[in-house]
Amino acid sequence: MYVRNQDRESRDLGGGTHRKVLAYSPNLMNVELHFDKGAVGAMHSHPHEQIGYIIEGSLLYKEEGCEDVVLNTGDSYLVAPNVKHGIECLSEVKLLDIFTPMREDFI
Repeated sequence: MYVRNQDRESRDLGGGTHRKVLAYSPNLMNVELHFDKGAVGAMHSHPHEQIGYIIEGSLLYKEEGCEDVVLNTGDSYLVAPNVKHGIECLSEVKLLDIFTPMREDFI
């Protein structure tokens, strides 16, 4: 299987956030996200394990029980299932998020 980014539709989630679901199976999913400067990914949790990679930009990463940290281009984060987390974008941001299992709510 392969996926061409240009063939996937970007969905406007409002608040300066766009999401593009790329490749996925029942066990794994990768998603490209674009945030405008100042956009907020509100604190939330989900039963999926998540790894994020910052393709471009700078953000303030927040995780319940941890100190907030600034992450920049090339940095990553790992979120355990059911842990509250969120971001505040300090610049325009482009992320790649990977979930296991896949996020059915994104389809």
